[in-house]
Amino acid sequence: MNASIETSDPSVRLRFATRADIPLILAFIRELAEYERAPEAVVADEATLAESLFGERPGAEVVIAEVDGAPAGFALFFHNFSTWLGKRGLYLEDLFVRPQFRGRGLGLLLMRYLAKLAVERDCGRFEWWVLDWNTPAIDFYRRLGAVAMDEWTVQRIDGEALHKLAGEFTSP
Repeated sequence: MNASIETSDPSVRLRFATRADIPLILAFIRELAEYERAPEAVVADEATLAESLFGERPGAEVVIAEVDGAPAGFALFFHNFSTWLGKRGLYLEDLFVRPQFRGRGLGLLLMRYLAKLAVERDCGRFEWWVLDWNTPAIDFYRRLGAVAMDEWTVQRIDGEALHKLAGEFTSP
């Protein structure tokens, strides 16, 4: 995997994150959570990210966007799987560009790069969630050609409910 991705703008660089980027990734996550009005929801710490992103079984990958060497944004993604397609997909968990770098096309650049990566990796889909109130993001995604999956409702079990459900498991 190429660690640095060339762009048409010499002041902009995309690169895959390394273990040394863990504090930066956590900062991006916290800034995104602040933007999404849920800063208290971030419980990740550097040790958790180190294990989850760079441990024995990495669960996700991160691409960092830089402008003139300054960290400007990131995309954190992983692979899921579609049984209907019989192929894996690329799932974008987080996309964030710092406010001072918005309007320069970095979000589009990151999305195009991830789409290219999905095609190169023979993924059948590229998908993500967006908050209902985030109209700037929704408008951006519509301009890219994304469509809402209105007939699907996200379901989630976490925290105490997850532990309760897991505790009720008994093998046959």
